[in-house]
Amino acid sequence: MHEINLNSIDWTQARAFLAAVRCGTLTGAARDLGVTQPTLGRQVAGFEESLGLLLFDRVGRSIVLTEQGRSVATILEPMQSAFDQLALFVDAQRDAIDGSIKLTASDVMSAYILPGILRELQRSAPNLFVDVVASNDVQDLVRREADIAIRHSRPTQPDLIARKVAQTTAGIYAAPRYLSAHGVPKRLEDLTYHRFVGFGDLEITLDFLKAMDLGIDLEARNFSIASDNGVVAWEYARQGFGLAFMADDIGAVFPEMVRLDFELPQIEFPTWLVAHRELHSNAKIRFVFDTLALALGG
Repeated sequence: MHEINLNSIDWTQARAFLAAVRCGTLTGAARDLGVTQPTLGRQVAGFEESLGLLLFDRVGRSIVLTEQGRSVATILEPMQSAFDQLALFVDAQRDAIDGSIKLTASDVMSAYILPGILRELQRSAPNLFVDVVASNDVQDLVRREADIAIRHSRPTQPDLIARKVAQTTAGIYAAPRYLSAHGVPKRLEDLTYHRFVGFGDLEITLDFLKAMDLGIDLEARNFSIASDNGVVAWEYARQGFGLAFMADDIGAVFPEMVRLDFELPQIEFPTWLVAHRELHSNAKIRFVFDTLALALGG
């Protein structure tokens, strides 16, 4: 029988196992923890060996939990939660405005709005390192994927602080090149015969436009090109591939882009600044949070 010395269990190995459970692949878990896949694999194998249990079955590139693996994961999850809370507490005790901070925002905002704000942060806190996670996915602040998030929907988690810093408007923009080739639409109905550039999932975009009730009857055929990357999609619009919906603060950065004038219902969406409740009591996080709030309009 395999004897287990619980005092010898390596938390790094246990953490690697939990990451593999969360991600479903060793490659994803390695990326999540910032280590190489072979290193992650060795850590998981070492954890299995230390327990004397088979925790995973390997199926191609994926891994499937065994019954024993599921039981171990259930036991370890509260430990991971306690470790995360400890990390939050320790960070909240630090007062120096230095070190690193992770900020997440959409790719478009990261590329076109944040640079000016980051310059101000560098002037005010030259020893602060800002890691910008340019992503259109919701990042998990509780699990420290980000310290501060800029979002367009209010988070529901009770342990997060959210401040609405702006009510952003949007419009329809076109490149002069597109208008020269396809003409300038004069009425809302004309848009039905024009091409658009899509941002992200086309079905979600169409559902959103229908919910907005803008009086525009657009279908999939209107979208000749699309990209999940907002910066790429906006560049396609700038290159004349089609019309594009865009926030007015982004459109203002590109004076060559023409904002079409219609009796269009006002398109608005909020901008929320979000931080973990404990992190917000940290001087470094509070400083960045307040700087962002002021710059974004709050």
